[in-house]
Amino acid sequence: MASRPPNSADGEGPAGNNVELPSLPFHVVTKPSQLPVEFLEPSAAKKLVIGFDCEGVDLCRHGALCIMQIAFPDAVYLVDAIEGGKELVQACKPALESNHITKVIHDCKRDSEALYFQFGIKLHNVMDTQIAYSLIEEQEGKKRAYDVYISFVSLLADPRYCGMPYPEKEEVRTLLRQDPNFWKNRPLSEMMIRAATDDVRFLLNIHEKMMEKLSKVSSWRLAVRSELYCRCFCINDNQQADWPPLPTVPDDIEAEARVPEVDILSLLDVPPGKMGRVIGRKGSSIMAVKESCNVEIHIGGAKGPPDRVFIIGPVKEVRKAEAILRGRML
Repeated sequence: MASRPPNSADGEGPAGNNVELPSLPFHVVTKPSQLPVEFLEPSAAKKLVIGFDCEGVDLCRHGALCIMQIAFPDAVYLVDAIEGGKELVQACKPALESNHITKVIHDCKRDSEALYFQFGIKLHNVMDTQIAYSLIEEQEGKKRAYDVYISFVSLLADPRYCGMPYPEKEEVRTLLRQDPNFWKNRPLSEMMIRAATDDVRFLLNIHEKMMEKLSKVSSWRLAVRSELYCRCFCINDNQQADWPPLPTVPDDIEAEARVPEVDILSLLDVPPGKMGRVIGRKGSSIMAVKESCNVEIHIGGAKGPPDRVFIIGPVKEVRKAEAILRGRML
């Protein structure tokens, strides 16, 4: 099945910016043979950049992964994990783990968790646009709140990267509240196809604009932190031994460039009944630690794991955050 995505026409973005939206055909994939060969068989001779996203029901280690969206410059492929089953998703494993294919994703943490626990796939070589946005803001001297991360809707609305509204996203959220199994429904409706396609068809253009803005140091930090996001909710007691090594500092970074301390990911186990002290009323404890330590803190929450805290940041700052949080548990 191939067609132009419903409602993919030229539009007008914020502040009256005229935006020419990419109009791409889509393909619903139920068999591996329907995917491009260069995707199924990654090669150093033909490196690729793709937009990527997942849709599902309670998407995490326990939820159901229903669709994987893959955007190429000339088409979007909707990989139907419900109809195609585990065999179809496993056929994508070499590409999703390949160093030769860059996966452009907005906030990859839960997508990666679902792929890892449900299919044994270690998502690798990711460019996370949520992280890239923060690094560019930091590079330009703008200070952001430690608990604020750009949403995909807000990123699309930013005229520097796309400059278009995305009201359909709220429409889909409403449908999800009415029917939590929305993404399991088959056959795929026009709304499902449009929503799934819209979540990836702009990512390659955003990637290009972001990479033009990022310095070499910021690009390296983006690569490291994107890898940490991929394994954030997947990290276990073996300290990531089964994941690829983190990117090292590139040789072409000038000697005089100030290279910041490398980021790490730390797992903190919280004893039963102590998570309230770690989080604080309305998140006050977490926010205070973020502000004083310059780290990201992610809680497993309802999707799990409920008794673990994940900390991302420079080594010294992470160790300081660990000490503060352990103190709050006492």
